Amino acid sequence: MAARGLSAKDTVVGIAASGATPYVLGALEFAKRKNAVTIGVTSNPRTPITQMAQISIVTPTGPEVITGSTRMKAGTAQKLVLNLLSTATMIRLGRVYDNWMIGVALTNRKLQARGLRILMEASGAGVAESTRALRQSGHNLGAALIMLKTGASARQAKRLLRDTHGHVHNALNHAKTIASGRHKPHG
Repeated sequence: MAARGLSAKDTVVGIAASGATPYVLGALEFAKRKNAVTIGVTSNPRTPITQMAQISIVTPTGPEVITGSTRMKAGTAQKLVLNLLSTATMIRLGRVYDNWMIGVALTNRKLQARGLRILMEASGAGVAESTRALRQSGHNLGAALIMLKTGASARQAKRLLRDTHGHVHNALNHAKTIASGRHKPHG
């Protein structure tokens, strides 16, 4: 974590079904010293991880069917918690527009096809217009959406995203504010 440059701007999620795994507790302790936000995910209340973490998420799944294995109920519950945390994070960062994941890196054909479908549904544009916007934006789904929703150029859309730290909703709102300012009657 030190090599990664952990700082107060970060959040560390410690996961330990038992609530007492030493290296997880060590990571949380290090994060606390760096003033990072700490979250503990465990299946057992009142354990060292719940005492150490600023935020505790406890999934009380009870004893495993096979003693000694935490890959069953506890692991499944913790995976669900991680899915919720990652989804909430993407929403808060503005990488989601309505119910579409706009923060998708279009790195292969499957994701490129998914990105095109998302862009068409989210913008209401057709295949040709969406394909053109994706190409002009350098396959930046957020920028392409802004282009189609506001008429901005690829350069303007990327600037709006940069200025809003990649937050698609904020970039769209900012573009609308700029556009409405241009169209106000003077007088």
